[in-house]
Amino acid sequence: MRNNMKLWTLPLVITLLHSPVCLSVTVSSSKPQVEVHEHTDAVLTCEFRTEKDQNPRIEWKKKGKGVTFVYFNHKFTGPYAERAKIEGATLTIHLVTQKDSGEYRCEVTASEDHVSLGEATVTLNVLVPPHVPSCEVPSSIFVGSGLELLCKDKLSVPPATYRWYKDNKVLMATTDTPYSIDTNKGTLKINSVSKMDTGMYRCESSNSVGAPKSCVAQQLKVMDYPLNMTVVIAGAAGLLALVLFCCICMCVCRHRGCRNGNYQGLGDVRGKYLCGLMVESFTSAVFTDL
Repeated sequence: MRNNMKLWTLPLVITLLHSPVCLSVTVSSSKPQVEVHEHTDAVLTCEFRTEKDQNPRIEWKKKGKGVTFVYFNHKFTGPYAERAKIEGATLTIHLVTQKDSGEYRCEVTASEDHVSLGEATVTLNVLVPPHVPSCEVPSSIFVGSGLELLCKDKLSVPPATYRWYKDNKVLMATTDTPYSIDTNKGTLKINSVSKMDTGMYRCESSNSVGAPKSCVAQQLKVMDYPLNMTVVIAGAAGLLALVLFCCICMCVCRHRGCRNGNYQGLGDVRGKYLCGLMVESFTSAVFTDL
């Protein structure tokens, strides 16, 4: 029985040894996610193995709104021409910036292989330290007004978080404080400002990549409403009352017959004079106040 099995097995082994093995080009990356700091070098690894072809075609592409070539026909293209190199299929980009962040694809074409194309994807994330944020602080505001201070750092990666300072003391918002702070958006809100809110305000942006950065402190002055503003408001209210009183008097005058010559026994001339004088006085007073 064993001898019969050996007789059957031997031809099978010989057949397998002499049969062509159908392998294809294989492409992979030992580090598909790469994070580096801005202005350093980024190494995008790409390893491949072919069946027969000893000189496969190697290409690198970057995906964005479309697909652009990084390395094609043994040459670097566009902005990579002066600051990249390739060893085997591994790509190195020198002095990367945030614009270099994105998804890259390594493609290896072995025309002599059974399956001629293989590819691997590497994602590059360029980390950017905080930049000096832009801060919006008004120079003055009236007591009782609402206030929102703005702070933004658009360049840092990962996105910055924010802290506000008043007179170089950090502001910490709680349920008891008259203000609120959004550390992700960089806003400081005060619903109703008081004289105690006067001071020097600045904002600081920070992330995990580099040292925090702060804008220049700016003066905020909280002022009382000026006296002439109070006078204007009171004068406007008085003027409105005067006009209303004038209208009432004219209506009463008409009702009693001023227009028909009945002036309560004062005589036509005196009655007309008094009625006209009253209207003229009210009109003059209105225009004088205005």
